[in-house]
Amino acid sequence: MSRSASSRANRRGDPPPSPDPLPSPAIDSHTHLDIVLGERPAGDEHGEWASDEDVDAEIAAAVAVNVPRLVQVGVDVPSSRWSAALAGRHPNVLAAVAIHPNEAGEDRATDDALAEIDRLAALPRVRAVGETGLDRYRTGPEGWAAQEAAFRAHIRIVKDRDVALVIHDRDAHDEILRVLDDEGAPEHTVFHCFSGDPDFASACVERGFVLSFAGTLTFGNAAYLREAAARTPVGQLLVETDAPFLTAMPHRGRPNASRLVPHTVRALAEVTGVALDELCQSLTATAERVFGSWD
Repeated sequence: MSRSASSRANRRGDPPPSPDPLPSPAIDSHTHLDIVLGERPAGDEHGEWASDEDVDAEIAAAVAVNVPRLVQVGVDVPSSRWSAALAGRHPNVLAAVAIHPNEAGEDRATDDALAEIDRLAALPRVRAVGETGLDRYRTGPEGWAAQEAAFRAHIRIVKDRDVALVIHDRDAHDEILRVLDDEGAPEHTVFHCFSGDPDFASACVERGFVLSFAGTLTFGNAAYLREAAARTPVGQLLVETDAPFLTAMPHRGRPNASRLVPHTVRALAEVTGVALDELCQSLTATAERVFGSWD
């Protein structure tokens, strides 16, 4: 399934209502506002047509539930440019830029594309390169070498630009660790939408990586994720929506948005046994350590 088709499949039904606000601010460490708001005309890949007014309203809805800051993530050159431009104009937003591994597996991580990602990564409010990594689910073996080459190139950009690395890992846990161990993991390495079991979480924690949990943490069949989160020190945890994908219970299958991240934060507090207010403060501190200040 293409990413555009996947986005349509994850935006069925009416948007869920906003949850009760969190007691302290928390940060959505990974969202795709261009996909949340974009209606894709034929031949277009990302929502550069989303109006400033719609974007501002979406962010204001998150602020209203005490999610005042977010990281907008690019997955190709157009969406990375859009993400960087949004972060440049909006004080609540920082950006991450990259060629998604499934795009790389289709030979779209060209020299010119990677040069543009490198240029964008130097902008002051672009604080991460990602999402990059490996995907053995949507890309077949014919694209794996290109994925790995692009992943390694992104790691080099991270080190050159002194920003964070945001990893997409789907069915590729061992291969991801192999590349990171071989290249040398950057100081700030985040596993976006962590999907591994408790033993993989421990391997990541031992290497100093940060694990970001999405709405999948709340799914009934995700006991392994809850155990993985419980094993992770609170200072190595982040939360995210990956909006419009992976909406937390009780709204699974409906459109996701940054304003829904409190569902995942509350689930994480229950899993870890950390008081909700304390957890919010820790999540914010970790996000600022990884991505820097939003101010």
